[in-house]
Amino acid sequence: MLEKMGKFVKFMMKYFTLWIVLGAVAAYVYPEPFKPLSAYVSYCIMAVMLSMGLSTSVNDFKLVLTRPKDVFWGIVLRYMIMPFVALALTKILGLPEVLAVGMILVGCCPSGVASNVMTYLAKGDTALSVTVSSVNTVIAPFVTPFIFAFLAGAMIEVNTQAILLDILKIVLIPVALGILIRKYASDFVDKIQPIVPIVSLIAIFVTTSSGFSLSASSFADVAWIAFVAVVLHNLIGLFTGFLAARAVGMPEFKAKAISFEIGMENGGLAMALAIAHLAPLAFIPAAIFNLVHNITGPMVASFFRARAEKAEQAKIK
Repeated sequence: MLEKMGKFVKFMMKYFTLWIVLGAVAAYVYPEPFKPLSAYVSYCIMAVMLSMGLSTSVNDFKLVLTRPKDVFWGIVLRYMIMPFVALALTKILGLPEVLAVGMILVGCCPSGVASNVMTYLAKGDTALSVTVSSVNTVIAPFVTPFIFAFLAGAMIEVNTQAILLDILKIVLIPVALGILIRKYASDFVDKIQPIVPIVSLIAIFVTTSSGFSLSASSFADVAWIAFVAVVLHNLIGLFTGFLAARAVGMPEFKAKAISFEIGMENGGLAMALAIAHLAPLAFIPAAIFNLVHNITGPMVASFFRARAEKAEQAKIK
């Protein structure tokens, strides 16, 4: 039974981006059936974080001790680049305040689970990616609210304590629970591991489609500028992350991991926080980011992979 379900999950994950795009389009055109899904966004992100915990072990944090410099730069560059790139883009593009706040919130959130997959596909340092994303996720409750307050506090009143508690509830507790389950019920986790990715697919489908449904009436008015801002944010993050990693002395193998750790955000978390703490339109950047980075990520991973394979062939010759 699990084997058959595993094959079905592989098929669904193969066309991951297609399902997300179809969900977003359907929610925009026919928003009413999707609007009630917004009530489950926080639970969906908790499920994704739980699945992340199930695939994480204490060993994944060992690089903090064995390669502290690499992990340090992965964390510092993550919170130096994306929040301030978001702020700069809101000023350059003249985004309305509500969209600007949403953009900054996306930039302040930690990297998403998909960064590990993209690093693997790109033939990058997957171990480094897993460690950096795990550490960034763990420290997010104590970093994200305060960077967000610092950058967006002049635009809106930010309740840092409420955001901190929400991130603890949505992110840290499910991840910790997943790690504990893996530690004490590893045989069970190994059995269900092939079907766990479907949780992320369903969760991202729900968060993205509900976001587009709630903003459908206003989306057309801000769609162009919001889309341009998010795409630029994502691409600048991916390529600046790579260049910054190279600048601090990392080889390309490691720099690819840092690129995805910086450029791929936890858009679902940003959506959940925007729904809970900001005006409705503020989660448009997060909803678009959820869609965009699932398109640009595989494209950049394919580019890096082709580059790596070309270099390998050149060595053989």
